[in-house]
Amino acid sequence: MFVILKDLLKRDKKFLFGFTVICILVFLAILSAFSPYDPRSWNVVPKDKPPSFQHLLGTNSMGQDIFWNTTHALKNSFILGLTAACISTIIGTIVGLIAGYRGGVLDRVLMSINDSFIVLPSLPILVFLSFSLREKMTIFVMGAILSIFSWPWGGKQVRAQVLSLREREFTYTSVFSGMNMWKVVFKEHLPFVIPWVIANFINTILWALGMEITLSVLGLTSLETPTIGTTIHWAMQYQAIFRGIWWWMLTPIILSIIFFVALYMLSVSISEFLDPRTRLQRIKMGG
Repeated sequence: MFVILKDLLKRDKKFLFGFTVICILVFLAILSAFSPYDPRSWNVVPKDKPPSFQHLLGTNSMGQDIFWNTTHALKNSFILGLTAACISTIIGTIVGLIAGYRGGVLDRVLMSINDSFIVLPSLPILVFLSFSLREKMTIFVMGAILSIFSWPWGGKQVRAQVLSLREREFTYTSVFSGMNMWKVVFKEHLPFVIPWVIANFINTILWALGMEITLSVLGLTSLETPTIGTTIHWAMQYQAIFRGIWWWMLTPIILSIIFFVALYMLSVSISEFLDPRTRLQRIKMGG
């Protein structure tokens, strides 16, 4: 894995850009631990002050320092995305491995469930759930709910890979040597699908962040918890643009764009790395 990472950083500028940006954002999220202000407290600094040496990104109409509030928002958005991606990846990978290896009735049943979740209209259901569970909508609860609607895509892709792996000679050798299903899929097949799992993991984070921003702008999340979405929500509620407090609205928007572009670059780079034609070109070029 470290060899692949080193190769991508060395040869792929898109991956280098995305990886560098994510590392900077992670650093800012970690910096939230040193914040001098409680992210839920209001009126701790003068209101509506433009960016300065004292307040790097200015202050908002709620009396909060936007820079430190942004570090907390980044941390919570990371937690949300990682929660959704972890749960989704675990479920999708296990379902895909089992369905692809066993085939038959079990495969049809699992894929029927998988496809049923794919065709569900996720946004209306998420709006309903967020409205119903609004008082209990913590970062972890929202991440778990979002994972329910994102795991089928990874499951379908993993299954497609395992369908070809189960016909390989090493699979037959493992079965004849006495390995049970769990050992075969996790010891023999899982290492081959890990790159696709990583790509799906990144795509799930992208999707989860997008849905969180959408639901937060609609006011259907825990608005006391700072995230990229809730920051935009409060800026809109206080009409920051019309009142000339551009730094309040601009900060989360630019941050979300950078976040999405970086994750997209990582996803594209990994997908290209997995493409057999791209790998063949690297081999021909001496890579």
